[in-house]
Amino acid sequence: MNEELRSKLQQQIHQAKNNMITYEEYMNTVLYDSTCGYYMKHTQKIGREGDFITSSNISNVFGMLFAHVLMNTCKKNELPFIICEIGGGNGRFAKAILDEWEKLDQQSFSALTYIIIETSPYHRQLQQEILPIGKQVVQYESIEEVIERFPNFEGIMISNELFDAFPVRVVEKRDGQLYEVMVSMDEDHNLCERLCVTEDQELSIYLQEQKLVLADNQRFEVPLSMINYLNDMSTLIRRGVVFTVDYGYTNDEWMLPQYRRGSLRGYSNHKLIDNPLLHPGEMDLTTHISFDAVQFYGDKYGLKFDKKLRQDEFLLAAGILDFLQEHHDTNPFSEKSKQNRAIRSLIMGGGISEAFHVLIQKKGNTNMIDFSAK
Repeated sequence: MNEELRSKLQQQIHQAKNNMITYEEYMNTVLYDSTCGYYMKHTQKIGREGDFITSSNISNVFGMLFAHVLMNTCKKNELPFIICEIGGGNGRFAKAILDEWEKLDQQSFSALTYIIIETSPYHRQLQQEILPIGKQVVQYESIEEVIERFPNFEGIMISNELFDAFPVRVVEKRDGQLYEVMVSMDEDHNLCERLCVTEDQELSIYLQEQKLVLADNQRFEVPLSMINYLNDMSTLIRRGVVFTVDYGYTNDEWMLPQYRRGSLRGYSNHKLIDNPLLHPGEMDLTTHISFDAVQFYGDKYGLKFDKKLRQDEFLLAAGILDFLQEHHDTNPFSEKSKQNRAIRSLIMGGGISEAFHVLIQKKGNTNMIDFSAK
């Protein structure tokens, strides 16, 4: 562990009540601390040389398809050509969208404003290297800045693996009693977990609202930060459509025995790390999101649920097979060969898309959600 981060965690824990902090506080520090948080450091995180891969980094075809989807959704709903991508990462998804959109329709492309919200200075730098920042692309560090700059936002908001990186609170049931799983340090100054009788009513209210009853020894992540952010998203958008691409479960699936220990995990060099307290600041931390919660709290805050599809179903419905290219090139590394392989990997059984879903919400007098690429 970085010594600066170790010192910050020690101070944070020692200053906390009973020398314990919530997992949410721990994750905020190890992921988002301005100097030594994982996402803030100038190191590669996405792709073959990083710790994890996203659908948009498998191939540009993922962004190319979304260019059609976003453009058609704007046109058919008479929305301004304004796209707000939250958590833009390395910018590759945005670039694929912009490049394809420009080929599709010069007129709407010239009217397009593409907003990227990205907290990581490293990722903002990567975006600046490949995107027309200051022209059609505008960068912001937070959604609060966008709310201030676009008080009457109408358009489309999109995120790709955003909520799975949000800090969570962790609870566990023991002998009929609900406890919060806290983070502390042992006598040797190593990070450890401790159980504390739940005092925060927000945790119990969440379980009640989601109609969740934990079994003994069941662990569960409560996404209070995600709920607050959904409220911010609804505050920003006056009329439009929200696309959320992520991996997660329904509440019924959460109750299955195989998920009894929750889903908070680390990823380092594309390897799953079961213990989230290992390698603080040096690995990604992620949880599976609750799609039922996104729908429930979205509806509560005015983002009305439209539909949810598994990612491969969405891609097929949107016309990804139209991007398959006929060719007689025997070179397996040609661009056409690589694109065709990427399409197959995105829609084949057992592939990445089986774990992901696309959830669509709307606000205002937006009635037609058309994600076809036609």
